[in-house]
Amino acid sequence: MLKNCIGKRSNKVKNTVERGAVKKFAEAIADQHAIYLDEEVGRQSRYGTNIAPPTFPRVFEYGDIDGLNLPNVGLIHGEQKYHYERPLLVGEDIYCFAEVTNYVEKSGRTGTMGFITFKRYGEDLEGNTIFTEEMVVIITETVRKGLGV
Repeated sequence: MLKNCIGKRSNKVKNTVERGAVKKFAEAIADQHAIYLDEEVGRQSRYGTNIAPPTFPRVFEYGDIDGLNLPNVGLIHGEQKYHYERPLLVGEDIYCFAEVTNYVEKSGRTGTMGFITFKRYGEDLEGNTIFTEEMVVIITETVRKGLGV
């Protein structure tokens, strides 16, 4: 049933790399490097400002994909990979969207599980790609049954 979502994309959503959010994120992941937090270090860096940690896009909004209504609970985070063209700069706006790139099912001890793969994108205001992310979400048998898959 989720195979019909392959190739579908969300609309672009504007996100801002906010200084306070970067600070909270860096604290949460226990990586308080000065390039993320110290404004003077950011100004003196080759970027001229602070940057966000590499996994910061996890907090962005990516929009909804029509026909894909996964629950907020019961899913398993399978895998996540990022590729950057350049770092995220504190204060900049990013346009983000997501695409379903694959869906497969595999049988296991606890029943059939679904594996849905997303590619998520972050672009600057001119439409240049800043980062891409590939993410696999595992849908357990219980969740699949609730979705009618």
